[in-house]
Amino acid sequence: MHFVIYGAGAVGGVIGSHLFRSGTPTTVVARGAHLQAIRDRGLVLDTADGRKSQRITAAANASEVDWTDDSVVLLCVKSQQTAAALDDLQAHASRTTPIVSAQNGVTNEAAILRRFPNTYSICVMLPATHLEPGVVVQGSSARPGILDVGRFPTGADDVAEAISTQLRAASFESHTRHDIMAWKYRKLILNLGNGVDATYRRGSDALGELMRRARAEGETVLAAAGIDVISGADDQERRGDHIVRRDTGEDSLVSSTWQSVARGAGDIEIDYLSGEIVLLGRLHGVPTPVNELVQAETTRLANQGLEPSSLDPTAALARLDTL
Repeated sequence: MHFVIYGAGAVGGVIGSHLFRSGTPTTVVARGAHLQAIRDRGLVLDTADGRKSQRITAAANASEVDWTDDSVVLLCVKSQQTAAALDDLQAHASRTTPIVSAQNGVTNEAAILRRFPNTYSICVMLPATHLEPGVVVQGSSARPGILDVGRFPTGADDVAEAISTQLRAASFESHTRHDIMAWKYRKLILNLGNGVDATYRRGSDALGELMRRARAEGETVLAAAGIDVISGADDQERRGDHIVRRDTGEDSLVSSTWQSVARGAGDIEIDYLSGEIVLLGRLHGVPTPVNELVQAETTRLANQGLEPSSLDPTAALARLDTL
């Protein structure tokens, strides 16, 4: 199986690095300074054991990929970049190529299925950071991550099992899941903390309360929408002791949205995280003031080029309490 990692940022870079190290044919698709650094110096994987540079094949787009009958794509770009990535893949990959969404959010799979019949999904539990061109940082010093795989919308087949087998060989924890989207919706609830982390200052109880309210609101909305979601307890049991922090714990980690703001990315995925709850709330008549505020303020922070985690969470709670 030849893996094409489309989007070699934090998650894609760590996955691609470990697949390559395991001897699996791997190509990463990257852009800009990150692509140039990979081509010049290799892709650097920074782990608790130190930095390792790997001369992995890197492409600027799908036209530069050496496609085979055994190619499978792990789509690792942000959700707002999915349409452009699929345009590129549709122009150069076979229609029957398995396309696997290894992304946050829950809308990418349906977008893939519009164009590619063999659509799969991965529920990504993988702490990682990408702030320096050519370098990805693995946040776990035990398993690099948990990457459970299922076919979209439901089920598991030989392709899903083959992908999972290759991921396990590359040191990831991975199972096949017939109900993969129920796991992805639980991940969405957790990702409602991304905008809070990216936008509001740490160091006070107000931040934790804002995050708690955002996630509670998400739980209410998904229940009203009748969407199947695995329990938080099941999620915690799955994580177990596979994900062990490499340093001082949760407070030393930053979300993927925080990283996008810190890198000065003009586009962020908040519309597909907090914005997904806002959309579902509007469709099902459930107020979502917390996620609406987080969506709006995170967007403003990114658009105005403000520092990540620079707004006051106490002021945000006071504003919400007046609504």
